Amino acid sequence: MKIKIEISARHCHLSSGDAAILFGENYQLKPRKMLSQPGQFAAEETIDIETPGGSLSRVRIIGPIRAKTQIEISQTDSRKLNINPPVRQSGDISGSVGAKIIGPKGQIEIKEGVIIAERHIHCDPESAKELGLENNQRVNIKTSGARSATFNNVVVRVHKDFASAFHIDTDEANAALDFNDKDSLEYGLIIK
Repeated sequence: MKIKIEISARHCHLSSGDAAILFGENYQLKPRKMLSQPGQFAAEETIDIETPGGSLSRVRIIGPIRAKTQIEISQTDSRKLNINPPVRQSGDISGSVGAKIIGPKGQIEIKEGVIIAERHIHCDPESAKELGLENNQRVNIKTSGARSATFNNVVVRVHKDFASAFHIDTDEANAALDFNDKDSLEYGLIIK
C-alpha cells in the first residue's frame, strides 16, 4: 500500500485575534498557493519568530484562520531558536513552548504553541477504509531510493476534510528522501 509523501516546512497558524494584532483589524490572509489538504493554503503573509535564544525570519502563515495560534518547526529550527519544543500532533499545544511573534502591525507573546509536528498520515474515511487504516492507528512508512528509511510510529489521522498524504518535516525529508530520484519523493510504502 503506497501513500503520497509531502514535506511540511516551518509554518504558523494564527487565531483571528492574533492575526488582527499582527496584521490589523479585520485583515484577511491572501492565498499564495493552495495546499493538498482541502481548503488550506500557504498565505502571502509571513511573520518573524523570536525567543531569548534566537530568531527565524519570514515564517509562512498557513490559512485559513484557526481557533488557536500554533507554530510548527523542525528540530533544526529549535536549535536555532535555542528552545526545546515537544513533538506533538497539530493542535495539541497545551504545555508546549512559547515565543514572540512579530508582524507588520504588531507583535504578540504566546506562552505556548510552538511544537515539532509528529509525523502523520492525513486520510479521508473512504481512503482509510481502502487502505485498512483507522484514526489514531500507528503504522510505519518505508521510503525508496538511495536514502531509503523507515519512519516508525506514524500516527494516522482520519477526517472527512482530509486528502490522503504522509507528512514529514524538512529534517525528516533531508534524512530519508533522495531528491535526485523523483520516484523516492512521491510515495512511501505503508507497513502495518
